[in-house]
Amino acid sequence: MDKITLESFIANLGLIRGRIAVACHECSRDPSSVQLLPVTKTQGPWAVNFALEAGLLSVGENRVQEVKEKKSQINSSCQWELIGHLQSNKVKEAVALFDRIQSVDSLKLIDRLDKQALAASKVMPILLQCNAGEDPNKYGFLESNMHAALECALKASNLKVDGLMTIAPLDQEADSARRCFDRLRCIRDRLEDEFKVPLLELSMGMTQDLEAAIHAGSTIIRVGTALYGERLKG
Repeated sequence: MDKITLESFIANLGLIRGRIAVACHECSRDPSSVQLLPVTKTQGPWAVNFALEAGLLSVGENRVQEVKEKKSQINSSCQWELIGHLQSNKVKEAVALFDRIQSVDSLKLIDRLDKQALAASKVMPILLQCNAGEDPNKYGFLESNMHAALECALKASNLKVDGLMTIAPLDQEADSARRCFDRLRCIRDRLEDEFKVPLLELSMGMTQDLEAAIHAGSTIIRVGTALYGERLKG
């Protein structure tokens, strides 16, 4: 499958922004309160450049190696967000390459990121990934571990906790995504109250479930397929 044209990307972007606007209207939210994060994983550098040409400022990537390969081929300034699972042996490279890591899913990773950010003289913005849908195939802290996770992250002098992230279960039950997103919002609200800190970002919702996520309070929608078509490499 060949890559899409810039014109097709712009058209797809308009459709997604329309979906966001409708969902926001339905729940009395300002569409500007929802950031669209284009997911460029497995796509070539052209996908990043398309997003930047269209006025988007950030992209989401799943793998450290892909960003290493793409960065030198990008025409404009770009904010890189890691949305995929981060292996411990890739922490040093991730801190150097990414502007924010959304997929912080273990106490061990919090510790390693903090130490590496310190070594790099950098404060690394992060989101704590919560397995709010209790999907055995997903990474993330369970709800019962979120208090300890946030406590650990807040003590890390070189990390800045911007909020929480989740991925809804991929099953056939229509309401499972909505329940997952509602649950993450409730977890966020409780943690804000317990720790007296703002957790402004809720990164949840993708192509297939962005409306449910917006209704639940999502501030970051991660969209790949609806913008770029099926995943490809090159």
